[in-house]
Amino acid sequence: MLMKLYNMLIRFLYPLAISRYIEKRKKIGKEDVKRFNERIGRPTLQRPEGKLIWMHGASVGESISMLPLIERLLQTYPDAHIMVTTGTTTSAEVMSKRLPERAFHQYLPIDHPVFVTRFIKHWQPDIALWFESEFWPALLSTIKRKNIPLILVNGRISNKSFKRWQQFEFVIKELLDCFTLCLGQSEEDTYRLRVLGAKNTLCLGNLKYAGLPLPVDENVKNEIATLIGGRPAWLVSSTHDDEEYKIGRFLKELGQKVPNLLTFIAPRHPQRGQEIKEKLEKELGLQVALRSKGEKLTPKTEVYIADTIGEMGIWYNLFPLVFVGGSLIPHGGQNFMEPSRCRDAVIVGPHMHNFTDAMNRAKKVDAIIQVNDVLDLMDMVQNLLTNPELLEAKRSLAYNWANSEAKVLDGIVEKIREYLD
Repeated sequence: MLMKLYNMLIRFLYPLAISRYIEKRKKIGKEDVKRFNERIGRPTLQRPEGKLIWMHGASVGESISMLPLIERLLQTYPDAHIMVTTGTTTSAEVMSKRLPERAFHQYLPIDHPVFVTRFIKHWQPDIALWFESEFWPALLSTIKRKNIPLILVNGRISNKSFKRWQQFEFVIKELLDCFTLCLGQSEEDTYRLRVLGAKNTLCLGNLKYAGLPLPVDENVKNEIATLIGGRPAWLVSSTHDDEEYKIGRFLKELGQKVPNLLTFIAPRHPQRGQEIKEKLEKELGLQVALRSKGEKLTPKTEVYIADTIGEMGIWYNLFPLVFVGGSLIPHGGQNFMEPSRCRDAVIVGPHMHNFTDAMNRAKKVDAIIQVNDVLDLMDMVQNLLTNPELLEAKRSLAYNWANSEAKVLDGIVEKIREYLD
């Protein structure tokens, strides 16, 4: 009943208000004018022959998290094609560069019963994999009506969303009823989905643990390795404002305990590179080189700031010891699984609430090192850089854990095969 009322309301409101809103989005560049027909269910591409797997994610992050699954499904089904839908121009641009052969991008249709019916009728997908927490009633109800298996992949229900949805239990229950299967990314998410009304739930793990390896330019890697030579070195990655200064204050002292130490800093936002350099040089007297300006890494360089985009894979492959930022301040941390997959010993600060589930799992097998503050961090770096056997042991623990977590992909593919075959 709720879906029928929603569809009637959208038909009424679209010409009065929604179409005006869409026109505003076009004017400010939030809609792709050249491909707007896709948004109203009139695609220009033909449906490919054979099985068509449809995968949808709203944002760039969700779209990128699909890539390992896309690769695996294309290997599993050599004659199948994959259609990825997103709603933003940024995600469309990213996907156009990252999607492999036999996979293509389309814009998600506006949630109007006419548009989504056209979309489904044209593409006739064999299965739909949903990677976002935004549930579009017209689209979901159409998928259900056409008897297309619909799986929520990597479902996440935050504490805030859970409390909000509990106030509208009758709404979320009808929306979740459209899903054939809901795969929560953690046991907590799975429990919340079940409480909210999902009938078929399961936790196979977080798909983000199965991320594809970051790209590595071997020429650049070898060049930097030659410049470093035999110096003890560590990487400070994905840092946010003030974390570089917190660490920088103790680098002179650390350098006395670990002679000839080199600290690499790869900030989360590379445009901050110049600002970081000036602060470390003027206020702390450190010898700093800035990669974006082509400044040379010399034997006298104490801090090298890698303020570039797309080179993190090089740094993770180059350094055996990594501190992951966003964790010395109450930001909540950054992705620590990527350096773990590169066989790095990984240190994080006290603030890792963005990765609670992953942290708990890593701690159980001693695969992550968590420090209380920057003084604790300095002691740990000194201990690891002066104790090769301990460093090697921590690297192995992190790598083995990351590999075991990546097996979540196998479980998800098996579940998809149950419905697709």
